[in-house]
Amino acid sequence: MPIYKAPVDDTLFILNDVLGIERYNNLPGFADATPDMIEAIVGEAAKLAEEALFPVNLSGDQEGCKRRDDGSVSVPKGFKEAFDLYREGGWLGLAVPEEFGGQGLPYTLHTAVGEYMSSANMALTMYPGLTQGAIAAILVHGTDDQKQAYLPKMVAGTWTGTMNLTEPHCGTDLGLLRTKAVPTGNGAYKISGQKIFISAGEHDMSDNIIHLVLARIEGAPEGVKGISLFIVPKFKLDAAGEPGERNGVSCGAIEHKMGIHGNSTCVMNYDEAEGYLIGAENKGLNAMFVMMNEARLGVGLQGLSIAEIAYQNAANYARDRIQGRSLSGPKAPDKKADPIIVHPDVRRTLMTIRAFNEAGRAFTLWTALKSDIAHRSDNDADRQTADDILGLMTPILKGVMTDKGFDHAVMAQQMFGGHGYIEEHGMSQYVRDARIAMIYEGANGIQALDLVGRKLGLNGGRAVMALFKEIGDFCEENRSNEKLAAYTKALKKGLNDLQAATMWFMQNAMAKPDNAGAGSTDYMHLFGLVVLGYMWAKIAKTAEEKLASGETARADYLKNKLITATFFMERILPETALRKARIETGADTLMALDAAAF
Repeated sequence: MPIYKAPVDDTLFILNDVLGIERYNNLPGFADATPDMIEAIVGEAAKLAEEALFPVNLSGDQEGCKRRDDGSVSVPKGFKEAFDLYREGGWLGLAVPEEFGGQGLPYTLHTAVGEYMSSANMALTMYPGLTQGAIAAILVHGTDDQKQAYLPKMVAGTWTGTMNLTEPHCGTDLGLLRTKAVPTGNGAYKISGQKIFISAGEHDMSDNIIHLVLARIEGAPEGVKGISLFIVPKFKLDAAGEPGERNGVSCGAIEHKMGIHGNSTCVMNYDEAEGYLIGAENKGLNAMFVMMNEARLGVGLQGLSIAEIAYQNAANYARDRIQGRSLSGPKAPDKKADPIIVHPDVRRTLMTIRAFNEAGRAFTLWTALKSDIAHRSDNDADRQTADDILGLMTPILKGVMTDKGFDHAVMAQQMFGGHGYIEEHGMSQYVRDARIAMIYEGANGIQALDLVGRKLGLNGGRAVMALFKEIGDFCEENRSNEKLAAYTKALKKGLNDLQAATMWFMQNAMAKPDNAGAGSTDYMHLFGLVVLGYMWAKIAKTAEEKLASGETARADYLKNKLITATFFMERILPETALRKARIETGADTLMALDAAAF
């Protein structure tokens, strides 16, 4: 049976020691997040994940959601009880302003605990996750009346939320959508159309479901310029603001999916459902992108979360599984064979996943901190810089973390041999669940195109130049530190490859856009490698400083950090050269075959 233990110590090390979260006490909500408070919250989150969410993960995958004849949907046994504990603990509103019932704490802390929840039960955590995205969109673009009507109940978790974008004929190209909105004359609209792949679209865990729906108002321009966003509740609100008459929205079917069986991914039918415009007419994508960007960061976190739980199970199995003898002589002479963890290739697999997870945790929390600064700082320059980096990192975090999260779930499954292919060990579920994260909220190829085609040149390349300078300055400032030389030299080499690839695009992609498309995925991963390397360099510097100061309580932990950092620099970061070489081949060979030849 699978196991899971939330990596609390590692989270606290990143937050307190590497990122120095106390330095941001001038930001709203951060003063309340003292080290003791953070430790208490993270500890409680770990307990909830391990004791409530994780125990129904495997059973939820096996049972799945069920659609009844009346169109209602039941979630797997134990899901509602676990969700109630999550809701009653106030986890939905951890980073939401207090005026709407939240706690106003840092989004960084919300991200930290979110990892545990997704590791423990990704399918279940998607219900509050979608709700938090809808809350974010209403917070930014909703009217005061809309905020008062919906947010308190959503923050409390008695109502949940969704996002409705995709249609049967239209995925990423939202300009093709057909769902229409007809004004009723009293400020409302009649929404008609069909949406597919709607996570948490219908279920029995909340009193109301607040759908955010993209539609085109009659007479609006074609394409993305004519899209508006609407609030469409499952139940219309009565005069007291409580769920009343059933709205014209229903679940037509549950999608039969490869994974995340415990989440009700629905076909949603809108039949003149009453909806209310959120934001300005024909500016729906502006409002929806608030939700989508939050979702993309959350999906990147899912990649880390699945890789973490898969790694824990693989490492546990490798320590116990007896098979073969060590190449350097028996390590368990009292047994007929050695544990497979003695084999170098097993170590390669485990170290690769571990190095990704530990740097990935720092990457997600570092990015979340940028979000907090961008949204909470009263310093215009700090806010702009943080927002620039946040925008640049969003496609990288989503694309790289989910690609690698899936790859590493597969690698962890491989540790089990044939047992990994058997459902009772749980590894198959991690592989199946991880696969969707590469697809939804913008498939990863789209993330790569967004990075190369839009984010690099945004504001004259201000964000990418700022990040290159930050990483370059770190290398220069620590160049004379002999204990960090192995890390800074490897990082500088990776940065040089990234800068060269960036320059190649500037020289070769403007006149021939296919060159950008052909190299975009390699560039996204090249960029991700350098950022993860930067995280490892920061972690290594912190570990060296702690050891030099005479810290003994965590000495083994800190030394293990340095070993893993060295592994990353020696065995993983050199891949930047491979990515750069691929990029510089351009698009000619890639585009040479006639379409019919495929």
